[in-house]
Amino acid sequence: MPRTLTINRITKQYTDGDRRIDVINDLSFELMSGESLAVTGPSGSGKSTLLNLLAGVLPVDKGELVLDVPGGAVCMHDASERERTAIRRQQIGYVYQFFNLVPTLTVLENVRLPARLNRRRDLDKRAAELLQNFGLADRTGVYPEVLSGGEQQRVAVARALLLSPPLLLADEPTGNLDLANTAQVANLLFQTAREIGVALVIATHNPEVAAMADHQLHLTGGGAP
Repeated sequence: MPRTLTINRITKQYTDGDRRIDVINDLSFELMSGESLAVTGPSGSGKSTLLNLLAGVLPVDKGELVLDVPGGAVCMHDASERERTAIRRQQIGYVYQFFNLVPTLTVLENVRLPARLNRRRDLDKRAAELLQNFGLADRTGVYPEVLSGGEQQRVAVARALLLSPPLLLADEPTGNLDLANTAQVANLLFQTAREIGVALVIATHNPEVAAMADHQLHLTGGGAP
């Protein structure tokens, strides 16, 4: 099983006046293709910060963050902001708590959006297949406002997977869902990632969702895992 993500002693610091805060401190782990990692911990412990580091939204202050992509390994810790943006757009899928669907686009157009941003015109069939697999084949032409929360999040997951990224990040993806939809979306995330060989990192407060992951990382705040 190929290794997708290698994190070696990364640190992210913030300053508060004269005080320096290590939100992520000397953290290391590896994640293989098809494996999943649940990141847990109280609010403010660094879960979203870690996901933003993995996505290249934030630069690491110390350490190494290496993502294996088609064509070779990418050293995110050495990449410029522009390079990290390109990597995030092409190689990383992201699922948010609040869905982040474009209200003026149909369901199918929302799923196609990453392909359009990357000037890929060859993924229309894959977009339709993902919606079919996710039980949304009859919703392709409607707009997000008429969907339930669970349906919107399934659309968001399909959109994040359209480019078959090696890394999928999910920040509290079930936080706005009821119990039934939480189970459905969580099963969809873990099962699909496993089947297509995507490394999944999911931040969650839900212990039942966390228990579905292959590995767990608990952050306690102040950067201490």
